[in-house]
Amino acid sequence: MQSFKNDTNDSHTLRVISSLGEERDYFLSSFRSEGGLEHIDFLWEKKQKTKALITFQITEDGQAVSLPHAPFGGFWVLENMTSQSLDDFLQSVLSELRHRGVSSVQITQAPKPYGQQTDLINYLLFKNEFVQGDVLSHHLFLGKKKIKKLAQKEMQKLQVKAAKAGLKTEYAPISNFSFLKNIRAWNEHKGYELNVDENRLIQQVSEFPNRYFLISLMKGSTPVGYSLGVKLTMDSLYYFLSAVDPKASVKHGGELILTALFQLAVEQKVAFVDLGSSDLGEKANHSLMFFKSRFANDISNKVTWIKQL
Repeated sequence: MQSFKNDTNDSHTLRVISSLGEERDYFLSSFRSEGGLEHIDFLWEKKQKTKALITFQITEDGQAVSLPHAPFGGFWVLENMTSQSLDDFLQSVLSELRHRGVSSVQITQAPKPYGQQTDLINYLLFKNEFVQGDVLSHHLFLGKKKIKKLAQKEMQKLQVKAAKAGLKTEYAPISNFSFLKNIRAWNEHKGYELNVDENRLIQQVSEFPNRYFLISLMKGSTPVGYSLGVKLTMDSLYYFLSAVDPKASVKHGGELILTALFQLAVEQKVAFVDLGSSDLGEKANHSLMFFKSRFANDISNKVTWIKQL
């Protein structure tokens, strides 16, 4: 345990423990990774109260990653802190990682709506000689009342067209995983590679069933489209793993699925919807970005930072 006091008399203590595994707001912070490697929590405390935290997995070859195979990890600030306090936290974390023989650090910081001090954290990482390894732009829609208004507007616009085409949407907690076979086949038909560890996803759903919802686009009794709505935090809904059957010749399938996502967001009373990134490797996927822009009122970057120790 390290004590740290700066020139503003802002006294904090760094506590480093094996991750408790208890469910947190961002549930993937407590999800166990593969390979038997433990997660380690770095807690920044004042008067025995946690003010901020970050969780790492340290590989056998000395790489510290926050968090591997997750949409993001990074620093979580539970109460707004001064730049000095955050910088002290970062310095303490780096010192402890060096002490543990870590040779490199990778941190993927969540987009700004997940934490209002994200821009400050990114600034401090840059000033501490972290370099950008990747930048992904996320489309987001912010505001509970605005989410409800958009859901109503889109439903009114599409319901007549959907009824004429025999289409409807429904959503529910995930009860089985047969939909993964369809998603894989539909993506392969389009020439897309599905970069999802299905076993890991199944394990996550099994451990946190209240965080996952399956959105189905139906033509009669036949599913022709799917997406997942994931409550990465209790105040957000993440758009994940969407696909429409290319053989079904469905018009407005993507709009109907997103409208259902927003209806689910209204029911779940979340503050924002995260439509994820739109990327084609080294290039921006402009057509997908244009589509998502109809359902977004903000864009924020998710940045992966890397530092050699």
